[in-house]
Amino acid sequence: MDTPMYTEADPVPEASVRGGRRTGARAEGTATSRRDRVYALMREEVLSGRIAPHTRLGEVRLAERFGVSRTPVREALARLHSDGLVERRENGFYATVPNLAELRDLYELRVTLELRGISRAIEDPTVRHDPEILLVELDRWGKLRADPPAPDPSFVLLDEEFHAALSRASGNRALTDSLVSVNQRIRRVRMYDFLTGDRITSTITEHIQITEHLVAGELDSAYRAMHEHVGASMEVVLERARRALTQMALHSDAR
Repeated sequence: MDTPMYTEADPVPEASVRGGRRTGARAEGTATSRRDRVYALMREEVLSGRIAPHTRLGEVRLAERFGVSRTPVREALARLHSDGLVERRENGFYATVPNLAELRDLYELRVTLELRGISRAIEDPTVRHDPEILLVELDRWGKLRADPPAPDPSFVLLDEEFHAALSRASGNRALTDSLVSVNQRIRRVRMYDFLTGDRITSTITEHIQITEHLVAGELDSAYRAMHEHVGASMEVVLERARRALTQMALHSDAR
């Protein structure tokens, strides 16, 4: 069965936005705050996959949805275009679909960032992973192992949270920020990694193994486990990407 990748975005609650202002909270009274709010909302919808590649990002429709004029929407689209998250076609803006060459580079960067969080602790004995963060993750993934969720593309968000937490535990904020950014950019393709039960269970098991090694101070074992987890053969990764991009195209054509 084909699991839906994209769903219609939930409308912005009327209680949150009315006439371009928030109710029940401090009113957004400046053009800058409106621009930033619309940009943040649109960026999240693109990165979450709630906007399909075939959906045109029309200024009028978006302005009505967010309760603002077309100006902040137009500026948000320009910023998203500059971020590389949307592309301009003949009849307007659309969410960007990553190409295979870009994915190869981003996956290589992801592997480097993931492993660096552990290798810096191996190289410098004064660097210690935060045990509180590790134990929270160990507890969370232990519960998921006891009651695994059904296959779903949104599982990628839990996976990203885990890797960000482990990176954060290593103590280098810049490293974590870079990892989060890379994972957001490849999320559209990685969502397709979690459409089968075996992929969910293996991911949970591997997360627990990596964390247990870190808690025990077994850094070399943690490094090897992380490398096996994220550093799979590049050809395997690209094959997943090819299949995912094909599914994107088929999904888009079907709508």
